Amino acid sequence: MKIYFAGPLFTPYERAYIDECAGQLRADGFDVFVPHEHELAQSDTTGTVIFAKDMGGLGPADAVLALLDGPMVDDGTACEIGIFYALMQSDSTKKGVVGLLTDLRGSRGESNGLNLFVEGCVEASGGEIVGSFEAALAALRRLRG
Repeated sequence: MKIYFAGPLFTPYERAYIDECAGQLRADGFDVFVPHEHELAQSDTTGTVIFAKDMGGLGPADAVLALLDGPMVDDGTACEIGIFYALMQSDSTKKGVVGLLTDLRGSRGESNGLNLFVEGCVEASGGEIVGSFEAALAALRRLRG
């Protein structure tokens, strides 16, 4: 099963965590697209080029694993969740979105501390929001069947 791993990738810590999780997913037999693994030349870092590159991973994906940590969901991650949900409307082979929320701030406040529209989109996809990578792996295994 092809997984698109969405999440913020702007700090070394974010990239390292995503890399660690992607490695475990690959060890479990998943084919994982991680946007920052597909680096571009500095001259290619335009919105048009980045959008095309990431859509090349998102379009053929069967499911999305979205890292939701932070004081608010990363805007690119929210966009990827929404695009995947839209793709699901015309492609019944797509499985769903699993939201990974390990941030302690997610355990406080209204509805996991997430934007309710993003939360609703994940749930409408047939996916779920989980609090650990182990739970995310289990959810992806269920989607894989």
